Amino acid sequence: MVQSIIEALRSIGPLGVVLIAILDSSFLSIPEINDIVVVTNVAKRPDLFFFWPLLTTAGSVIGCFALYFVARKGGQVFLHRWFSSRRVMTIERVFAQYGSLALIIPALLPPPTPFKSFVATAGALQFPVRRFILTVALARSVRYFGMGLLAVFYGEQVEWFITEHSVMVALIIIVVVSIVFFLYRMFEARLEVEDPELAAKNGRQCV
Repeated sequence: MVQSIIEALRSIGPLGVVLIAILDSSFLSIPEINDIVVVTNVAKRPDLFFFWPLLTTAGSVIGCFALYFVARKGGQVFLHRWFSSRRVMTIERVFAQYGSLALIIPALLPPPTPFKSFVATAGALQFPVRRFILTVALARSVRYFGMGLLAVFYGEQVEWFITEHSVMVALIIIVVVSIVFFLYRMFEARLEVEDPELAAKNGRQCV
């Protein structure tokens, strides 16, 4: 059933890609579908390298925000209805200790990383909306444009490349996480300059 829906959406082109990303990033889990969509489309048309990752990133951000918004309204009741208490407590501790990194790292990593539970927890904890959108957009851009770039060079054999060069890929992920976090802190510093109220709020939170 789900596979049929996905195939139908893919058949309608760019809009279908956005809808797939929205569904997968909100309330429907389709492991690795966004990566597959990016890789297959870029492999067929390398000249559209920027197009497909951009659409997928946009859809993912919209889907994540939908889940974030529902969790923000539902609070702890929503969290404990959909996720185990143990997972919720663990993720809340991660947010308390690492702040934005609690979203950046799982947003970059492939399944089975439980990214949705981090998104929902961000909503329930009233994580600042603007910071949430920027964080997810930045991390997802790095992930999908990275997959697109690999597809330019390796086509649909990207999965083979990742398996055969797992150590190098792990090192690249570490470097990318560091760069993304640095870029995010630059964005955040600019936001605090523009919004003194946000700066005061960040002073009371772990970042």
